[in-house]
Amino acid sequence: MTHPYARELGDFLRARRDRLRPGYVGLEPGGRRKVSGLRREELALLAGLSTDYYQRMEQGREVHPSDDVLDALAGALSLDDEERRHLFTLARAARRPVPVREKPALEVVPESTRRLLRVLDTPAVVLGRHLDVLDWNPMAVALLGDPADHPADRLNMLLLMFEDTLTGDRDCPDWETMALDYIGMMRAAVATDPTHPRATAIVGELSIRSADFRRLWARHDVRESVRGTKTFRVPEVGPIVLDWDTYPLPGNPGPVMLVYTAAPGSADADRLRLLASLRA
Repeated sequence: MTHPYARELGDFLRARRDRLRPGYVGLEPGGRRKVSGLRREELALLAGLSTDYYQRMEQGREVHPSDDVLDALAGALSLDDEERRHLFTLARAARRPVPVREKPALEVVPESTRRLLRVLDTPAVVLGRHLDVLDWNPMAVALLGDPADHPADRLNMLLLMFEDTLTGDRDCPDWETMALDYIGMMRAAVATDPTHPRATAIVGELSIRSADFRRLWARHDVRESVRGTKTFRVPEVGPIVLDWDTYPLPGNPGPVMLVYTAAPGSADADRLRLLASLRA
């Protein structure tokens, strides 16, 4: 059986290789090319590896690349710091025997974190390692709707983003950007445990029913922590533009707190306050 980390490593290398164009690394793009990116032999040459060895890595066969080999691959693939750390995480895990699967521990939000949520005067939610919504505050309910309206097993940011009944949000210009951020966070979680039943259930379901998810998941982008800006279209008060940031909470791996904020005194802050009062 293929080692799950080796399989993830091979998929990641293939996705990063497909991203590179011959001209970008100084190769002539001429001839009939069957791939949009670099060929395996071209990438192996750039990294100073044999084509056979590199091919075995992409195929997820049992190989144990050294840190020097990983450094060479990171350079040849032009990986950024976050992608390089992801590469090392997958490769080092692939060197170890497949761990015995134990029953996953229940994710619990500490009472002190719940108290912090309640005193924040801006929308905030706590997300588990696989983006399950574990807790939220009243401002989040005003902005996002009441999570309690959804079954507990559907309370997941990825499942909600790709929910067929909520596809109107996909018209927003920032929808795909935010989807990629969430997918990148899930990729980082999968890197630490590719066979976790919650991860395989979410990714498996979305891969079957969403072409958009399959396309974005195949990019193998990874995010350790994310931030951005999102526009909320709210009929009662008009559009609200909010910054959002994720903050790691204690634990290994621990949950994160996702917080939406507006600049004090701004029109967006006023609209958020009005929305909260209207939906109180």
